[in-house]
Amino acid sequence: MFQIRHLTAYLEAFAPLAYQESYDNSGLLVGDPDTTITGVLVTLDATEAVIDEAIAKGCNVVVAHHPIVFKGLKKLNGKNYVERAVIKAIKNDVALYAAHTNLDNVAGGVNFKIAEKLGLQQVQILAPKSQVLTKLVVFVPDKDLSAVLTAIYEAGAGRIEAYEHCSFRVGGTGTFRPLTGANPVVGAVEQDETVSEQRLEVLLPTHLERNVVAAMKKAHSYEVPAYDLYALNNSNQTVGSGAVGNLAEPMDGKTWLAYLKEKMSLNLIRYTQLPDHPIQRVAVCGGVGSFLLPDAIRAGADVFVTADYKYHEFFDADGRIVICDIGHYESEVFTKELISQHLAKKFTTFAVILSETDTNPVRYFI
Repeated sequence: MFQIRHLTAYLEAFAPLAYQESYDNSGLLVGDPDTTITGVLVTLDATEAVIDEAIAKGCNVVVAHHPIVFKGLKKLNGKNYVERAVIKAIKNDVALYAAHTNLDNVAGGVNFKIAEKLGLQQVQILAPKSQVLTKLVVFVPDKDLSAVLTAIYEAGAGRIEAYEHCSFRVGGTGTFRPLTGANPVVGAVEQDETVSEQRLEVLLPTHLERNVVAAMKKAHSYEVPAYDLYALNNSNQTVGSGAVGNLAEPMDGKTWLAYLKEKMSLNLIRYTQLPDHPIQRVAVCGGVGSFLLPDAIRAGADVFVTADYKYHEFFDADGRIVICDIGHYESEVFTKELISQHLAKKFTTFAVILSETDTNPVRYFI
């Protein structure tokens, strides 16, 4: 029997809440973490109609990409669609969870799903984030090295892109004198001691500092281990905005537009002038992506697929790249597949259902 807290822990191991943008409101918005899950409905938006669908299908958890509660609610009177959705969820014991910009900002997340739909290869984060990595340096007696390494690896340290168990170590001599009141594992009170030690260095995501340090201390035999934490400015190539990759084969402009329309199930595309040269390198960003245009150009992308471009922003392409605005809903609707596929890897004792409710507030006359 799985509880909601098991679901949220699993989702947040993949898309940590620490990676959401400062304005965002991802996480468990409504519900008791200790509630047993009967079923999960996955959607892009947790509207009132979606909650009705969850109730009808026996699901007591709705996992959405967009948080229905984005700003603080001061009253719950049902005067707008947000309040009505929250009231209905509470009345019917339906939990609401959102994985928004934290899911945008991880490798394998929303933008990688778009890249997958477009058949892109060699996909990478378009704008990697910096200042989200920490280096742990700890001095470990030789006999503790294996246990400490195992503990900190299991806590999430030592991973660099597609590699794990990454560390550096160099041997040396540690010195110390236990004072009165100490309970040394090695040496005696008021006597100088020397020990053969390893200087061990590992990288870790900054948000895991507390867990990794706790794991290290538990595995370390010393009463007071000596260690340092260094904040790094290095870019983390697995965390950041957008994605960029290459089409298997280059396409001319018109062929590309037809391909994009088919692969993303689009009604229309707003785009800037097509180039004379073939299109092969493609940058993508689900939802509002105009802030990433300079990154797309620097990455050598021929086109930038995103949404919510304003009229004057299209001029910023300036003949250097093709902007393809495919619509906010259309750019992110396959996030439902991403979330449900991820949940299906872990949970088999309850149904994970894709919502059939169309939550797109935009209609097209074609």
